Amino acid sequence: QVQLIESGGGLVQAGGDLRLSCYTSGRTFTTDDMAWFRQAPGKERKLVARRIAGNTSYATSVKGRFTISRDNAKNMMFLQMNNLKPEDTAVYYCAASSRIILSTSDVEYWGQGTQVTVSS
Repeated sequence: QVQLIESGGGLVQAGGDLRLSCYTSGRTFTTDDMAWFRQAPGKERKLVARRIAGNTSYATSVKGRFTISRDNAKNMMFLQMNNLKPEDTAVYYCAASSRIILSTSDVEYWGQGTQVTVSS
């Protein structure tokens, strides 16, 4: 059974930092695309960052503040979030797919999500 398990969410003040982790089990994703999405209350789930084979891309709203990384040997993916803003408040989801991830429809596997709340 494939599982993606996020951790590291929490409450932080604006300007603070958090590091999200995603642990995968059940299969290896070494050659697959992996990504972080987020969903704010009442809004659609949106792609935040993705990484495959060392290539990364970010949503404009987080570029320069967030960094996605992977440790394939440990089946882990991370999202370092710096200088957090209240508008970053959302549930953050780990995602993986054998296809290139450009939207939610490309995702084959989802984590359960972790809440990030940024207070002003």
